[in-house]
This record gives sequence, C-alpha cells and structure tokens, in this order.
Amino acid sequence: MMSHIRRTLSLCRSRSGVLQPARTSSASIGGGGDLVLQSRSTDVFQNLALEDWIDANVDLERRGVLLLWRNRPAVVIGRHQNPWNECNLPAMRSAGVPLARRRSGGGTVFHDLGNLNLTFFSSKKTYDRQRNLRVITEALRRICPELDVRATERFDILLNGHFKISGSASRLSRKSSYHHCTLLHSADRSALAALLRPSCPGIHSNATPSVPSPVTNLLDHAPTLRWEELLEALVHQYNAEFGLGSASTPVDPADESAFPGVAAAAAELRGWDWTFGRTPKFGVRTLLELTDERSAARGSARLQVEVKGGVVQSCELDVPAHWLPRRLSGELSGVLVGGRFCPHRAAAVFSEVTRSESCELRGRLRNLCDAVVSVMG
Repeated sequence: MMSHIRRTLSLCRSRSGVLQPARTSSASIGGGGDLVLQSRSTDVFQNLALEDWIDANVDLERRGVLLLWRNRPAVVIGRHQNPWNECNLPAMRSAGVPLARRRSGGGTVFHDLGNLNLTFFSSKKTYDRQRNLRVITEALRRICPELDVRATERFDILLNGHFKISGSASRLSRKSSYHHCTLLHSADRSALAALLRPSCPGIHSNATPSVPSPVTNLLDHAPTLRWEELLEALVHQYNAEFGLGSASTPVDPADESAFPGVAAAAAELRGWDWTFGRTPKFGVRTLLELTDERSAARGSARLQVEVKGGVVQSCELDVPAHWLPRRLSGELSGVLVGGRFCPHRAAAVFSEVTRSESCELRGRLRNLCDAVVSVMG
C-alpha cells in the first residue's frame, strides 16, 4: 500500500537539485482518481501536519482526497482562538492531554479514540461543505435508519434536532481547500466537559469564541454500531456521492519517505510559538484573592495585563499598601513584562524576587505570586 502512495504522491527536484514535495500530475497518479486515506497515527500533531502536507502537495484541482483519522486524547483549538479562554490548561497538564492549534478556523474540540475526524480535500472551485456533510448523514441513515441526523446551516450535524455529534472547520487556499469535521462515536464526554472550560478569568479579546452545544455519542443511541462498520459506511457513501470506487488505503505520516517534511511540520505545531504565541492580542482584568498564612488575614489585589503574541506587553498589580509595599508590587509587575504569558516562566522570575525578601513579607509575597501564576493557567 505504501509503495502505491509513494507513486501517487510524487516528488520533483527544484532547479537547485534539492528534493522538494510537488503537486501530483496526472502522469504520476496513473490516470487520476480520488483517494481515501486512513492515517495509522494517533498523534494529533502528526495528523494535523499530514492534513497540511496533502493540501500543499496533492494537485487537488485534479483529484479529491478523503482522510480518515483519530487521535489519542487532545484538545484542538482553531487558528484564531485563545487557549487560555477555551480550555482548562492545568487539568490538561495533570491528565497529560496535549493542546494543538490547527491552521483552520472554527472552535475548540476534544479528540480521543472514540472520535473520528474526516477531512475532505478538494479544489477551491468544488468546495462544498454541505455535500461533504451529506456523505456523513447518508452513511448514518443507511446503517442506523432509526437515527434522526441532519446537517445545519452552521455545518454541524445534530442528532434528534438537539445533540451535536459533528462540528466543522475549514481552510481555503488560492486553488485548494479542505473541510474537516468530527464525528462522535464513543468519545469520553466527561473529559470533554472537564477540559473545555476557561482556565483564565477576566479575559478581554477579539479571538474567535467557541459556541457551547450539548453533545452526545452515536453509541449512546445506536449501541450496536461498531467502529469498523462506521468507517466502511462512510467510505462507501463517499464513493457513492462522488461517483468513485476508491478503497481505503492506510498511511503513516511518520514515514518521511512517503511524506517528506511532515515531521518538521509536526514539530512546529508542537511548539509554544505556534500554540500560544499565535493567540490574538488580549487583556486580562481580574481580582486576586489573597490570604496571609501566618495571620489568616485576607485581602485582594487587581491584576491588569496586556498580552500580544503570547508575550506580556504591560502589567499592573494594584495591591493595598498595608498588604505589601508598593515597591514590591511594582517589581513583580516589571519582571513579567517582556516575557511569555506562561505559568512556568512567571514562577521562575517570581522565585528570584521572593528569595531576597524577609521572612515577614515572604509569605504574603509568595501568596500574591501564586495568585498571579494561577491566572496564567
């Protein structure tokens, strides 16, 4: 199978003689015809990088591609979203669930092995999200005729007119496009609910917000629906909708000989600069609750932060003078400016400040630092 894919997704040499990915020609694909690919990887970064590789290297004006894939638990945000506002970053770290920012727009989704992802690649001219969703709804009607499934104008798929089982996002380039969507078969809905909630209070931003919806799994309403049966039905319906006869071909995005450059693209998607640094400019205005561990006295402070490109542009900590000397609150504000809006970075610079202070102030100072760090998720 992989030798077939290598022949299909060919390479060409640049004038400098360096091997580079090329859009496939009709000669290299042996007469053309659409492809149905199923990723063997369950790594969210590899699969997102594979999507981008196909979009960049397959001649989608000559052929379409359907990619089927799923991931180990992960949270995926849209290109223009704010991760601090979309997901519970501390809970994700505790559970070992990675965060990924995809290159398409849309809202935040939770992936696990009970969620199927479908990516429909086509030319920009033939881009048709409702037709793609019809592949899914007709496949479900064929194997589960008792289910009431319908696509909406927002390009979601609802079960029984209420429960969301599929959400969509897309990306259009100059000549090509891809439309990807989720399909909840047997996802962990408790993890979804726990992880898809804000981790930073008081955010003010123009980033694209997610629209919460009640969700359900297909398996909750069709308990005998097997994963393999669902895949087969979707491939069958894709072929029927587009007049094709394509069999599903397994592919491994980790195979650099078949997909050169995917590893580097996946590494970029894993990086802080892409995941957090691409967040649209935002501000934080929030109240910090303070407690003196020695005296049990309580107080509060106001925090105002402006963040651009994931970096703190300005910071103001308004702490009552009776709680902490002005010079210290000003010093804490100053050490944050110019650094990443990141709890690890903030904790490191705060430790340098607290280390030099007297024991009398150290407890209150540490409490204030911990409150600021918690705001960063």
